[in-house]
Amino acid sequence: MGLTCVFNHYFLKLMHNMSDLILETKNLTKEFLGFVAVNDVNLQVQRGHIHALIGPNGAGKTTCFNLLTKFLPPTSGNIFFNGNNITAEKPAQIARRGIIRSFQISAVFPDLTVLENVRIGLQRQQNNSFHFWKSNQCLHELDDQARELLAEVDLLEFENEITSNLPYGRKRALEIATTLGMKPELMLLDEPTQGMGHEDVDRVTQLIKKVSAGRTILMVEHNMNVISSIADKITVLARGATLAEGNYQEVSRNPAVMEAYMGTSQGELEGAH
Repeated sequence: MGLTCVFNHYFLKLMHNMSDLILETKNLTKEFLGFVAVNDVNLQVQRGHIHALIGPNGAGKTTCFNLLTKFLPPTSGNIFFNGNNITAEKPAQIARRGIIRSFQISAVFPDLTVLENVRIGLQRQQNNSFHFWKSNQCLHELDDQARELLAEVDLLEFENEITSNLPYGRKRALEIATTLGMKPELMLLDEPTQGMGHEDVDRVTQLIKKVSAGRTILMVEHNMNVISSIADKITVLARGATLAEGNYQEVSRNPAVMEAYMGTSQGELEGAH
């Protein structure tokens, strides 16, 4: 009887841990004409976490993102989302499942207002993106939802501003708002603070932390201060393969990680503590 109880305990624990995984890759590999860009990566992203994918230039981070969103087909391996094998699905199918990617280049319409940009995100989620013949009244029915999203990213006061007039950091916040409008279950953020000044980096970092409530975020990011302050778990890639994994304290002191980033196995990566 005792052994049965122990077995049941560990079986239930295993099932619970499996259900906590929103995204998983098994032996994910991508080759380009003999060059292995992503090599046998086994990624496990826990539901509700901010999971960071880091590594030196050429480590395979963006290729990995492209595989997860099916902009590239894997050479081998499998991708699972909520326990479903999505390896053979196309980008539109992936998006409908709730995996939404926010691109490295700020993907907004510069000549539209801030409110109109978010409304387009809401239209996409409702599958009426191209219903341009609909009345303005029909589109304005989405305004309240759009304003709620703008409030979430601290842009409500800019709702009537032409997007091209926004500072770069605010444009990235708007991009996150339009991504939220598509109701992501898993948000993939590609270099969200790339090219920003210190003040914008701090603002967007806090914004990512804020919008992560009730959501899961997988992000590629170079800024170690950003990673150290908000990431629950970090996967380090080097030459396409997983080099290390854990929280910031663990990976920042890993000799192999130091060697890959700094050329020395001594010390630790610099970031917030």
